[in-house]
Parts: sequence; C-alpha cells; structure tokens
Amino acid sequence: MAPSGPDGDRGSAMAPGKKITARIKRTLPVRGPQAPTLSELMRWYCLNTNTHGCRRIVVSRGRLRRFIWILLTLSAVGLILWQCAELLLNYYSASVSVTVQFQKLPFPAVTICNINPYKYSSMKDYLSELDKETKKALETFYGFSEGKSKVRRSAGDWNETESHFFNQIPLLKFEDFSKTATDLRSGRKRKIEGSVFHKDSSIVNSGDSNDIIGFQLCDANNSSECALYTFSSGVNAIQEWYKLHYMNIMAQIPLETKEELSYSADDLLLTCFFDGLSCDKRHFTRFHHPLHGNCYTFNSGENGTILSTSTGGSEYGLQVVLYIDEADYNPFLVTSTGAKIIVHDQDEYPFIEDIGTEIETAAATSIGMHFTRSRKLSKPYSDCTETGADIPVENLYNKSYSLQICLHSCFQKAMVESCGCAQYTQPLPAGAEYCNYKKNPNWMYCYYRLHEKFVKEQLGCQQICKDACSFKEWALTTSIAQWPSIVSEDWMLRVLSWDKGQKINKLNKTDLANLMVFYKDLNERFISENPTNTIVILLSNFGGQLGLWMSCSVVCVIEIVEVFFIDSLSIVMRHQWQKAKKWWNDRKREGSGKPQVGDVERQGHDNPVCIDEDLPTFNTALGLPLPQESHLPRTPPPNYSTLRLETTFMEQLPDTLEAGQH
Repeated sequence: MAPSGPDGDRGSAMAPGKKITARIKRTLPVRGPQAPTLSELMRWYCLNTNTHGCRRIVVSRGRLRRFIWILLTLSAVGLILWQCAELLLNYYSASVSVTVQFQKLPFPAVTICNINPYKYSSMKDYLSELDKETKKALETFYGFSEGKSKVRRSAGDWNETESHFFNQIPLLKFEDFSKTATDLRSGRKRKIEGSVFHKDSSIVNSGDSNDIIGFQLCDANNSSECALYTFSSGVNAIQEWYKLHYMNIMAQIPLETKEELSYSADDLLLTCFFDGLSCDKRHFTRFHHPLHGNCYTFNSGENGTILSTSTGGSEYGLQVVLYIDEADYNPFLVTSTGAKIIVHDQDEYPFIEDIGTEIETAAATSIGMHFTRSRKLSKPYSDCTETGADIPVENLYNKSYSLQICLHSCFQKAMVESCGCAQYTQPLPAGAEYCNYKKNPNWMYCYYRLHEKFVKEQLGCQQICKDACSFKEWALTTSIAQWPSIVSEDWMLRVLSWDKGQKINKLNKTDLANLMVFYKDLNERFISENPTNTIVILLSNFGGQLGLWMSCSVVCVIEIVEVFFIDSLSIVMRHQWQKAKKWWNDRKREGSGKPQVGDVERQGHDNPVCIDEDLPTFNTALGLPLPQESHLPRTPPPNYSTLRLETTFMEQLPDTLEAGQH
C-alpha cells in the first residue's frame, strides 16, 4: 500500500464526508425558509401540504400522470378564484322583501291649490301694462282684438314709449329657421346673432315657417352674447314671454301683499268632510307657493296632531267641494281651469308644479290611495343618503331631505352665484333677493343659460344630489264622474250658493269641483332591502369552495400565505443580500489591488452561505456551542497534486521485466 501523507489522509477522509453530508441533506426534510432555492421550497410544500393535488404532482411517476395532476390542480385553483370573486362581488348585493300589514293608517297631508294663483281683478293694477302690450302683440300677430274685427294692426301703430316690455324682450318672427328675423313691433327685419335654442324641439313644425315665433335674450354686459329661443307654437311663445315679465313683476311685490291678492280659505273651500265628520278651514294650513299663490294643506300636522283613519273607502276619507271662480282667471297666465292637489307626508315639501294632480271642474274626482313605505340600504350597498347631512347643498325648504329639494336648492345656489340674484319660483337663500331687471338687467339671459346647463346635467347637481334611503309613497288611482248630475244640478247649486252667501245669484257648475281622497284599503306595504350576505355566510361559502375543489381548510390557507409569501420572500431577499455582499467584496478587492484574505479559505463547508442551521454535526447533536470565529487562518484546502499515487520503486526489477517480455 502506498504511504499517505497528512494531506493524503485528509483528502481521502473528505470525500466520504461530503457524500454523507449530501446524503443527509437529501434525506432530511427541507424546512421552509431554510431551503436554499425556491424549487426546494416548493418541493417541500408539495410534500407536506394538506392539499392532496400538490402532493400528487411531486410523488407521481411518469410525465403524463404528473402533467394530468398539474392540469387538475391549476383548474381547481382557477375555479376557486372565480367562485370566490363571485362571492365578493355579490357580497354587497341586497334582497328586497315586501311586508304587508293591516292596521290603522295615518292620513297623509293633502295640499290643494287653485290653478290660477291670484285673483285677476286684484292683480290688474300690477299687470295692466303687461296685459296691454300682450293684447297689442296678439292684434299685430294674428289680427284680432276684443270687440273688433280681425284686422291686422300695422307696426306703425305702436307707440315706442309705451312698449316697455317689448323693448326689454322683443318678440320675433323667423323665416325657415334662418338667422334673419322680423321684429313684430317695428316690422323691420334684422340679422340675429347667437345660439338658437328650440324650446319645442320634440315637435316637428310642419306648417308655414312664418309661424315660428321666439324672442332673443342678450347679455347686458356684452351685446354680442345672445341666445335665441324659438317655439313651434305661437301660444307657447306668448305664454313664455308673458311668464318672464310676470315673474319679474311678482318678485317686486312683498309676500304679505301677495297673500292678500290670492284666494283665502273661505274663497276656495265650500264644504268639507273627513272620516264621516264635518270639518272646516281650521283643519287647513295656509301655504304660499310662488307659482300657485295661496294653497291650503289638510292634516299638515302643524299643531302636533296627525289624523288617522281606521276604515277604507270613499265615505271615510276627505271630501271637499272647491270654488274655482273661473271668471277671475288671468287669461294669459293659465289656460286651464280647475285645481291642483298633491298627497304627501307631513314632513315633505309639496312640489305642486312637478307632481301635482289636476282636478277638473263640473266633475267629481275620486282619488284612491295605497300607502307604501320604502327603505333602502345605504353605503356600500347603494348610493343613497339617510338625512342629507352628507350632501354639500343647503336645504332651502326647511323640510325633510328629498332628491327634488336637493336639485332645486342646488340650482338656486348656482343661480345666486352666477347671476347675483335668486330665481322667483324657489325659496330665497340667506342674504339674497329675487331677480328683477331693474336691479339685475342680465338675469333673464343668465337664467336661461343656467337652466340649459341644468337640464343637460352640466351644473353637477345631478351628480351631487342622491336619493333618500327611506321615503313614503302614496300610489294614486284617479276616477272622474260628471257632477252634479242633470237632475240634481238645480237644487245643489242653489244650496251651495246659499252656503257661499250668494243668495240671489246661483253658482255656475263650471266654477265648482268635487274632490274625494281616501284609502282604498288599509294595507300598509313595507318594502325593505336586506343584505344578501353576511360575514358568516361569506366565510362559509369560502370554506365550501376550498373544501370542494382543493380539500383545503383555514389552516391550509394560512400555510399557503406562509410559504408563498413569507418564505418565498425570505429566500428572494437572502439571495439578493448574498449578491449585494458578493458585489461589495469584489469592489473592495478591486480597490485594494490584491485578493481578499480568506477568500480561498472560506470555501466549501466553511462558506457561511452554505451553512445549514440544522446541520446534523456532532456539536449540534450534543447541543454544544459553536466554536468562536478565529482570526487564525483555517486549514487550506488539500493540494490535489500530492494525492497522485507514485510507486516506491522508481526502477523496474529485472525479474519483472523478463516476466513482462515472456
């Protein structure tokens, strides 16, 4: 046997040791973040996880079987992600439930207004000049006047000094929708500048183009900025022109005076019954509306008492006979006869101009009601508001929040900010005053342009305002019958005239309207939204999906988070740290110009990168402390050139040489 020196003994001893270490590392389980690479970490996970599919990927033999298990596992993961995403998307959905209760119901507030807001006989002093110019316009446009033959009036008959309203907003006649128009007061043609807005754009004008009438509004500060408003009907043009001047006049009259000019409760109400008992004007509360004058609300709850009814049917509701007085109507402001009513909650503002129901004269109008309370879920289920406190719009109506209140208040706020005054038909904001062209000559042009933006949803009001989460609604069913009948007309009108105080003149049935408002039944319908899912249901659904597709539990999910996020991140960060450390050492070595001390020695099992915390050495087995790091140089690696086997005898013996020759 060839002698072996110290180096040879160490070389021959290291080879089996490396093999044993490698074998131990292969047989011992690789533990999470201690795995040197991501592939070893994934292998450890697949061998130790509770999800059976991942284990079958590792232990299966044959490429086809392994591929099938990979495909099945990935498909299961995809189905889990899809189903869980559906569960999350449906988490904020709500189901609607309807509950019907039979009980005594509170009677709603019923607001009644005459279609004609003010007595025409009382308003003549304020509207005389406007009515005079309107009659002149009708005589010039259509060739008729009161008590005279239908002869067109020439433009020269107009008095320039008396045409104040036409000077403010001139009425024009257009030809073929062109920018050339004829001034109906002067008869002169002129070219019109500015944008054209067809107020009746949904109506196709099939007649003569000369029937197109409109008016022009210009910016008082910039005469080149004008807007032209055309109408397919002369009736609409005259009424719109009249209403603009009418609102301008009414904005300058004090509220107390306007209440005196409108109808009193004694003027409007002739008879009253509720729930089979007689009632009178004391059960009504006056409410002044800018467009409808004095209105009267039955059961307003102002005194803290809200009436209720315990029986359905027309005999147990509200029955009133209204005196309309058609002869005292403004002929240019309103073109229909009757009254308007609205059924609403005591805390709601009655928007009569928007959702009011018209009552016909010489007829009995029966309105049957169904009561419904609705409740919607607020955020995150829907974009509704509970009280309106989260809406950045001031409530100008001093009533409970509603979408209409928010929209009207938002427009009024924009009107004050843009035009410097408030629009007449809506409540006044604090510190503002109503528009009139004596103080605000530009308000009409500003109002029309602003209203155009509001309709096109360019003011942002529709985006800011939200629906209320809870609201009450009365569904109305209306039926009409002729009243009074021919056989009872004579005596009824005589008795009603006596009640009215007209003991000589009999009332005309076209001045009367009979109204009945009642519950058709006492069924209170409550519509509410309930969450479809809760946290418990959501977690149960998640667990069902994980168990169905991956036979996995919550512990398995925690394991996935630990391995795929925490352990994987640890391995990546450790590799990056090793690269950065190696780059820094190389940079220091290049800067010094000589190899770093200990580079050769710190290889193999001495390299700290390859040190395993759980390396099964003698010291770790006995729990002995590791040796302190020494600054003395380690044993250098073996000189492999000394490990070559050399014969002891340099020369061949003669007898072996002869044996070889034979």
